[in-house]
Amino acid sequence: MRGSTVEKINNVSYVDFLKNKSQLKNQNGFYPINMPSFLFDFQKDMVEWACLMGRSAMFADCGLGKTAMQLVWADNVVHKTNKPVLILTPLAVSYQTVNEGEKFGIECRRSDDGKIKSKIVVTNYERLHLFSRHDFEGVVCDESGILKHFTGATQKAVTNFMRKIPYRLLGTATAAPNDYTELGTSSEALGIMGYMDMLNRFFRNTQNSSDTKRHWIRTGNRGPQWRFKKHAENPFWRWVCSWSRAIRKPSDIGYSDDEFILPPLVEKETIIEASRPMKGKLFIEPARNLREQREERKMTITERCEAAAEKVNGNHCAVVWCHLNDEGDLLQKIIPDSIQVSGKDPEGKREDIYKNFINGDIRVLVTKPKIAGFGLNLQHCSHMTTFPSHSWEQYYQSTRRLWRFGQKNTVTVDIITTAGEHAVLSNLQRKAKSAEKMFDNLIANMNNSKSISTLNMPQKTMEVPAWL
Repeated sequence: MRGSTVEKINNVSYVDFLKNKSQLKNQNGFYPINMPSFLFDFQKDMVEWACLMGRSAMFADCGLGKTAMQLVWADNVVHKTNKPVLILTPLAVSYQTVNEGEKFGIECRRSDDGKIKSKIVVTNYERLHLFSRHDFEGVVCDESGILKHFTGATQKAVTNFMRKIPYRLLGTATAAPNDYTELGTSSEALGIMGYMDMLNRFFRNTQNSSDTKRHWIRTGNRGPQWRFKKHAENPFWRWVCSWSRAIRKPSDIGYSDDEFILPPLVEKETIIEASRPMKGKLFIEPARNLREQREERKMTITERCEAAAEKVNGNHCAVVWCHLNDEGDLLQKIIPDSIQVSGKDPEGKREDIYKNFINGDIRVLVTKPKIAGFGLNLQHCSHMTTFPSHSWEQYYQSTRRLWRFGQKNTVTVDIITTAGEHAVLSNLQRKAKSAEKMFDNLIANMNNSKSISTLNMPQKTMEVPAWL
């Protein structure tokens, strides 16, 4: 750059490049225009708060009506701006959101090709690239836990799409299932504070640097672990509460739980013993690391699948969760009246299977948590089997497809595991306690939230030095 001339890169000036990377400064909140009577009182409170914020997150547990609240919020943005709102959902949930809109009298239509078919448009995260951000004044990210993957392509695409959109809402029950630092991706998507800014403000890592896990994974190492700075934990939770609301049940924000009391959850563990030693071993030994755990799972596929099939035989309805393609294929083969939903199935076929299962035309649904474990309402079913993994989020979300508000029966969860996977269950229990602590902290600080200045846009037009 020389003098007042601004160098252009790929036909975009450097100043415009910086503007495109920056977030909007103001929250743009407004008083809700339409609050329908079908919402519970606690839901009205949540929607009113989200409208007043403009950009916020609802960390509401499964079954508390996030879809209804998101639709009402989107409807209010449409009434306020007279411009469309885009609702992003997981693959299995878009048709369900449209059905909920019809049920509540809120017009919304699904679009798979980027066309604006109504004021509220519903689509899958996988189809975001077909849409232009200039067409929308608001965006809802349903099951926004997908944003927690800081290095994920989807997280980057969603964050970039929303940078200049004034109204944004995130909704999930599992905002940070593995690590509190994952909340930074939600903050960045909302334009509150960047992920790295959040890390350096409230945390420090064991290497005393700003390195993220991605850098260390490339070298084959585990990477630095981030921990709260001294005296930073309480300010961190107050800051999170300044842009989010957490609720596990209505009483968390002062309302009655009478209509939201869950039936019992019964978790049963079945342990499968390995029938032969692992490769290179003379004797049968328990798996001690991740590689050996994976090897043991592959060695015991037949035994574990047969145990799962036995658990659901005779049941009028069940969901069988798996993780490997070989598991899914075998389960479908040995379980009578079962249908598998796999990753290779076309989108339309998956939706037809979900509908037929919910309608009672399919006895047993076989699928993976990463395919159908988010957003689906399967309260008509009360029995599931699962093979545990290290992902607490997948276990929690898959269980909550059945054990959610609206379920009338005791829910039975049969956990089929191996003798060498004791460490997996211990890890799940640790993550469950961590998630419970997060909700406790958020709820405790909601009424005492503290505003922290997060201006991230320069107040003056940047001038390029003459000597450059």
